Amino acid sequence: MISQKVAQQSLRRLAVQQPYALRWSLMNSASPAAVALGRNIQTRQAATSSNSSDPSKILAQQRLVRPVSPHLTIYRPQITWIGSSIHRITGLMLSGGLYVYASAYLASPLLGWDLGSASAVAAFAALPVLAKVALKATMAMPFTYHCMNGVRHLIWDTGAGLTNAQVIKSGWTVVGLSTISALLLAFL
Repeated sequence: MISQKVAQQSLRRLAVQQPYALRWSLMNSASPAAVALGRNIQTRQAATSSNSSDPSKILAQQRLVRPVSPHLTIYRPQITWIGSSIHRITGLMLSGGLYVYASAYLASPLLGWDLGSASAVAAFAALPVLAKVALKATMAMPFTYHCMNGVRHLIWDTGAGLTNAQVIKSGWTVVGLSTISALLLAFL
C-alpha cells in the first residue's frame, strides 16, 4: 500500500514538472523515492510586490484596463433569433391587449363606459378610411405573424424542417405570408 502511494506521488510530481524533467530524472536514474520526496523538483521564486497599497484599488485599476465583451454588437442579425423575439413580442402584445380590453369591459358598467359591440362598430365607422386601414393593419400584422409562426413551431415539434437552411427558408416564408395576409385583412 505504501509503495503504491509512493509511486502515485512520484508520478504526480513528474506530471506537473516541465516535460524535460522526466527525461532528466530518467537520465540521472532518479529513484521513485527521490521523486516522491521532492528532491529533484524544480522550483521558482514567487513574484511578490513590496507595494502596500489597498488591494481593492489595485483591482479597480485592473478593471479599468480590461477589454469589454462585445456582446451582440459582433453578431449579424439572423432570421432565427429575430423571428423568435418577434414571436414572443407579438404574443405579449396580443395577450396583453386581450387582458386590458377584458378588464375594461368588465369594469365598464361601474365606470359608465359603453364598450359593447354596437359602440365599437359605431366608433370604428366614424374613422376616415386611411385610419381604418392603418388600425386594421396594426391589429392584423401581430396576429397573422404570431399564428403563422406558431404553425411553424408546431411543424418543428414533429421533427420536420430543423436544418439550418430549412429554418431560414421557413422564417422568411412566415414573414412574407404574414405580411400578405395582414394586408389582405387590412384592405377587406
